[in-house]
Amino acid sequence: MKVELRNIHKTFGKVHANDDISLVVPAGTIQGILGENGAGKSTLMKVLTGFIHLDKGEILLDDRPVKINSPADAIRHGIGMLHQDPLDFPPMRILDNFLIGRREVGVFPNRRKIRQEFIELQERFGFNIDPDGYIESLTVGERQQLEIMRLLWMGARVLILDEPTTGISASQREKLFETLRILVKDGMSVIFVSHKLEEVEALCDRVAVMRRGKLAGEAFPPFSMDHLVRLMFGKAVPVGDRTFYGTDQVAVKVSGLTIEDVRLQIRNVNLDIYKGEVIGLAGMEGSGQRQFLRTLGGLMRPVGGRIYLQGKEITGRSYHYFMHQGISFVPAARLEEGLIDGLTLTDHFVLAREQSGMFINRADALNITQRHIEDFNIRGTPEHRIEALSGGNQQRALLALTRSKLNLLLMEHPTRGLDIESTIYIWGKLKERCKHGTCIVFISSDLEELLQYSDRILVFFGGKVSQPLDTVTTTVDQLGQLIGGKGL
Repeated sequence: MKVELRNIHKTFGKVHANDDISLVVPAGTIQGILGENGAGKSTLMKVLTGFIHLDKGEILLDDRPVKINSPADAIRHGIGMLHQDPLDFPPMRILDNFLIGRREVGVFPNRRKIRQEFIELQERFGFNIDPDGYIESLTVGERQQLEIMRLLWMGARVLILDEPTTGISASQREKLFETLRILVKDGMSVIFVSHKLEEVEALCDRVAVMRRGKLAGEAFPPFSMDHLVRLMFGKAVPVGDRTFYGTDQVAVKVSGLTIEDVRLQIRNVNLDIYKGEVIGLAGMEGSGQRQFLRTLGGLMRPVGGRIYLQGKEITGRSYHYFMHQGISFVPAARLEEGLIDGLTLTDHFVLAREQSGMFINRADALNITQRHIEDFNIRGTPEHRIEALSGGNQQRALLALTRSKLNLLLMEHPTRGLDIESTIYIWGKLKERCKHGTCIVFISSDLEELLQYSDRILVFFGGKVSQPLDTVTTTVDQLGQLIGGKGL
């Protein structure tokens, strides 16, 4: 299906999120939409799928003008969207989630027939999902696969993916790309929204670049990375800081640590983390790195071994005790675990600070919030509710909420959803902490990020943990093989 957007305008107060955007997506192509955080990419896609009503402009499908007032309208016209966080219901079975939004209303579904259609769709793409299982048993990549099948089953002929590789492993990303190529061969159109240049280069037939709400330009293969960066930011972007600030003083000592949960067991981990050092944790999703990080943060208790902070044993103490010892944890699930839906940026910074006295000094709170907004380049105001910010701005806010003086900072996917410039900027702020003795342990699915910013890397595979790898002498290929279990 051919998609055409003509002179699209959308404003939120004083913010012109989409400013006269015109774009044609031919049938049977993978169209990339590239741009920095806050460029207006997600807003444009939400206009196309009826989540947001445009202020001015026109949408044409196969050269016919259409009105799309809701997501239900969009799917009736053959447009489906895969959001950053798949739209599913964890308490329900997978087949029941697949049925949500079905076209037939007021009749009992023929579950045997639908189950067979589910299996046939799986076979077409090489997926392996148990229709009788539950959503919580799926990885993020498998939840995406379920959502793609559901949208296709409902009749989608245009598939929009908004930052779909956020939080999935390299192998899951390759499976996703393979699926999209199959769809395009069958005549569908795919709109792939991203800020990752290497993904756009590997996947897309054409790219439209947005900057500050406007269409900055379009590009076609072979892509020039320098040209795309200049279109995104209006300038060249420098390489991130490779400086290491690790000392010879041990800040955290892990001795014989054993961790268990319902899925896997991690045994006898030994590690010294030095002041100012950055440790990266690599591995396929579900390999144990998340459990290890949460144990270091006091969110899980080990079943064996010891954890020492500056020579003092802290094993088995509460999360709040860990916090008071200068250990901070930044989760990947921003709105579920890190931020509070409905509260403003100012409310968050008030809650994150130690309060003196019974009453809140609102003027002081506003000044502190404004300073953090400027320091972390958050595109929002102190009065902005947290859920109204883009994903990248929520991530900046989450990092800004961490206390300035820390012994250990633990982070799950710290630059998830951030563009190149923002990633470099945030790591610059994190490296400043390292200069003052904070040690950092972080999880990332981006191998380039792990090698660029870590001093050493631990690789997890099925509960097994590698010896620390020196990033200076480790390549992407070596890291990828270890993540796949080869040689671990």
